[in-house]
Amino acid sequence: MISYLRGKIQYIGGNFIEVNVNDIGYKIFVTANILNKAKVGQVIEVFAYQNVREDALELFGFASREEQGMFEKLISVSGIGPKTALNALSVAKIDEIESAIISGDASVLTKISGIGKKTAERIVLELKNKYKGLSEVSGKIIQTEDGDVFDALVGLGYSMDQARNVLRQIDKNIKGTEKKIKACLQLLSKKY
Repeated sequence: MISYLRGKIQYIGGNFIEVNVNDIGYKIFVTANILNKAKVGQVIEVFAYQNVREDALELFGFASREEQGMFEKLISVSGIGPKTALNALSVAKIDEIESAIISGDASVLTKISGIGKKTAERIVLELKNKYKGLSEVSGKIIQTEDGDVFDALVGLGYSMDQARNVLRQIDKNIKGTEKKIKACLQLLSKKY
């Protein structure tokens, strides 16, 4: 399994580059970010994912292991193929995708070509458990007790929006997961 390549760019295509590694040319489908910076003759390091199918053997390349990891998460979702996942990483940054998954905001993902509303919701639903206990605070994803409270409320049947809204409304001086859940439930019982 090929997971990393370092070599000289021999050719740049519409959505791929050809890299010469020890006199062997590899065709690697890459994100728009890599494609825009690529120059023939440039030495490049690419983290790769080798896709093996019955009728094809393809390489997909990334600028970092983080991109490679996100790509692998995206293709684990039913209905998301490698080219759609690569396109997602070309359009959105990793932290934007993670933020959308954590917050349950599928609308961010629908901006990506090839991903409709139902597919975006499926991505959020299927990848949500990989970010269990994480929360987003001013653009940074961190482990918090609020993430646990959010998960508990959603697990109790409240919508993601309801859980998010009630978490914003509880007293900031309340500490501890159990106390926060209790405060949220009290607010929710008054509203619904």
